[in-house]
Amino acid sequence: MWEQAKHLLLALLEFMHGTLNNIGMTDKFSWGIAIILLTLLVRALMYPLTRKQMTSMQKMQKLQPMIDVLQKKYGDDKESLNRETMALYKEHKVNPASGCLPLLIQLPVFILLYGVLYDLTKTEAFNTVTFFGINLGGSVLSTIADALRLVDENGVRIPVEQLGFVMVFFSSFTNLSLLFSNIGIWIFNFILLVVIAFLTWYQQHLTSAGNSQMAMMNWFMPLFLTFICFGLPGGVLLYWGVSSLMGIVHQLKVVKKTNEEMKTKPVLYKDKPKNK
Repeated sequence: MWEQAKHLLLALLEFMHGTLNNIGMTDKFSWGIAIILLTLLVRALMYPLTRKQMTSMQKMQKLQPMIDVLQKKYGDDKESLNRETMALYKEHKVNPASGCLPLLIQLPVFILLYGVLYDLTKTEAFNTVTFFGINLGGSVLSTIADALRLVDENGVRIPVEQLGFVMVFFSSFTNLSLLFSNIGIWIFNFILLVVIAFLTWYQQHLTSAGNSQMAMMNWFMPLFLTFICFGLPGGVLLYWGVSSLMGIVHQLKVVKKTNEEMKTKPVLYKDKPKNK
């Protein structure tokens, strides 16, 4: 079933690419535009679930100060704490589980799309395909290796699978003149990677705004994902970047709407005020 779904998604991507070619667009743009269109289509189909997930997470974040008050008020009285917490959720129409369930449903779809793009970028058709300078079939590591003309002891180009971050990193520092004389080969993939790192950081910042416990994750996740992205083909990075950008636009709308809904909120006291 998984393979059938991949074939269906691949057929849809190839259909988009073929349609763009039929209207006069060359491969220099058609593959990149097809990836963007497919990403937007998947995002649109997932919109109801994404909206529900983001709204729930945003409301949970807004309710956290109230929950902190309840925790201080009831201390070790777990039964009362759970009762009052659930009452607070009910008052604001928040279901804690609704933030996780949509994500679990969306995750296989995004993994599926990633797998289709990854497999496609490994085909011969993608060896020389670019989109605004981005090598769709090459990663940041492989494009830098191409710029450095890295070969093995027999003078054969080192396969992508054997390229390591440390190898390319140190080779870059020992061949800076060659690296920058061939800057056009790798710079656009690198710029896309930097953009994705920023979008990841900003999205993480929106998700955990006001939560000091998440401050470390605001920096760790972008750095971790950036490291992973060094070896991913440009076609996958293009999908990731567009998807992240759409996610941020959507999240900003959800934040604005949730802030309006959460303006009116009850005042919680550590102790009930005395009647005058």
